[in-house]
Amino acid sequence: MRLVIVTGMSGAGKTAALKMLEDMGFYCVDNLPIPLVGKFAELVQSSSGEVSCAALGIDVRSGDELAQLEGTLNDWNNIQFPYEILFLDADDRVLVKRYKESRRSHPLAMYGRVDEGIHREREKMRFLKERADYIIDTSHLLTRELKKEINRIFVDNGKFSNMVISVL
Repeated sequence: MRLVIVTGMSGAGKTAALKMLEDMGFYCVDNLPIPLVGKFAELVQSSSGEVSCAALGIDVRSGDELAQLEGTLNDWNNIQFPYEILFLDADDRVLVKRYKESRRSHPLAMYGRVDEGIHREREKMRFLKERADYIIDTSHLLTRELKKEINRIFVDNGKFSNMVISVL
């Protein structure tokens, strides 16, 4: 059983990543209320192999409940429940540009400035980024390049190494 929490900054590509994982055979759920995350993990684990890979999209839209996730992750660590965190990030300027292009409002900006919403989101998401097993910066990635990275991490070998070797 493999459970991946897909999280990160709004506008960094979480929805696209979840769709890619779904295409790779993962059972995906986006924006599940935080109090149900533990129950979801139990159901996946007890599915008798019917669901071997699952991905759970979690982001700042969870509101104040997001802080409860830290307790759930601590509990999972205590009982050695296997999970991985994929954190998608991007440069603030790129995120602002993406929001302007999409004409959508940032979940924490409301009627204020997008860059202020991004700053508040970074603070709320810090604990997840610190716990992340994989961090992908999508600032300069094309969709196909993101798919290649996700495929390399979650399908090809399941082991990730950031080491780059150049042979001249």
